[in-house]
Amino acid sequence: MHAKLLAFIGLITLASCSFFTPNAKPESIARVGDDFLFKSDIKDLVPPGTSKEDSAVIVRSFIDRWASQKLLIKAAEVNLSNTKKAVFDTLIQQYKVDLYVKAYLEEVVKSTVDTVVSDQEIETYYKQNKENFKTTGTLVRLRYVNLSKDHPKYETIRSKFFDFRKSDKKFWEAQSIKLNNFALNDTVWVEMSQVYSKLPFINPDNRDEYILPGKSIQKDDGKNMYLVKIASVIDKNQVAPYPYIKPTLREVILNQRKLDLIKKFEKEITDDAIKDKKYEVYKP
Repeated sequence: MHAKLLAFIGLITLASCSFFTPNAKPESIARVGDDFLFKSDIKDLVPPGTSKEDSAVIVRSFIDRWASQKLLIKAAEVNLSNTKKAVFDTLIQQYKVDLYVKAYLEEVVKSTVDTVVSDQEIETYYKQNKENFKTTGTLVRLRYVNLSKDHPKYETIRSKFFDFRKSDKKFWEAQSIKLNNFALNDTVWVEMSQVYSKLPFINPDNRDEYILPGKSIQKDDGKNMYLVKIASVIDKNQVAPYPYIKPTLREVILNQRKLDLIKKFEKEITDDAIKDKKYEVYKP
């Protein structure tokens, strides 16, 4: 009789464990409570070519992190106050709304907004708003050449560099591969960080000595010779020159178009809802 009672209790215990512990599901590789992790969840986890040992480490680390997150969220759900959970649930719902609306409006804008901005439109916008676009640092237009001191044509290069002529274009094309570094287009505005990078003998402490409009520089750094001609300088907090700011202006105009389109779309969708009696405001 005693043996039969023990056997019966064992069956009851086994049945209880089976009832309260979910059975492993096909293709599952881990479980936390009623949540399962499946093979499909890690199918792209391990990069191709990874060794068997490293693969095992990567997979186990992922599983452990997954389990930790599941256990922590369950503990948080139990231990956080209902007030805090209500606040977080509201934030989560609002975040979902914001994501959906943002994604939808981006699709509307992408398929509707005119992305062609003419040079005339950009120039007109600049003239009307240029006081709003000030330089955040010094801008410089310059040309420079960096060449070896023993360059066989040094004197010719120096002469042609400072007496710069368009007719010497072929000369510079022929010499370019023999120069250490150079930039001959002095119509482009550059920031001081680029000047410091290309002309290391100039730094924030001595820049006022070199960065002057019309300044001609010949600098020997021991191994090389730098020839520099400063064409023009614009200081910080001055109106940004049109060629420099033009790419930014294009983006500003496009962004304004997008904002205008969104406002128009929001108004239209609201007006349509009122017209179709899908949106009503009741008096308090």
